[in-house]
Amino acid sequence: MAKGLQLGGSKKPQMRVPEGRSWTAKKERMFLSSLAETCNVKLSAKHAGVSHNCVYERRNKNASFRASWDAALATGYAQLEIMMLERALHGVEKTVVTRNGTTVVMREYSDRTALALLRMHRESATIANESVDDGEWQEARDRIVARLQRIRERDQEVETKSAADRVELVRWGLGGR
Repeated sequence: MAKGLQLGGSKKPQMRVPEGRSWTAKKERMFLSSLAETCNVKLSAKHAGVSHNCVYERRNKNASFRASWDAALATGYAQLEIMMLERALHGVEKTVVTRNGTTVVMREYSDRTALALLRMHRESATIANESVDDGEWQEARDRIVARLQRIRERDQEVETKSAADRVELVRWGLGGR
């Protein structure tokens, strides 16, 4: 095993041979690659040759590793989502044996999977399909200006000038419409 510069028992850097359970760049790459493929921490740790406890400890102590871990999981879940979407759209081949003994290949579609995927993306699809027309914008602007007007009236009772300035500033910021 090659020697590497690692922190030993003291704060002074020392040259030493990494232990079999120690982290190396290769083990980290293996773990993260496996995590991106499987989304399974225990299996990925085993693949990299480290304990899952060691992996979690490293995640807690190393921000760079934690960010790479999160990115690997995001990749894994994106791949899983694509696979599930493919199955929901195109079905899964299923071989069925009929009563007379013949076999028929059918496509089975999972409504449950399709509904789960739709639920996951309902909000983003709604936002993408929404178009805020000028009437909605005007209504929101009027509500803001009315609220500021109420604040100004309340502040005038206390004889302050700042509320009027705020209303004018907001009107200016909203395009003076």
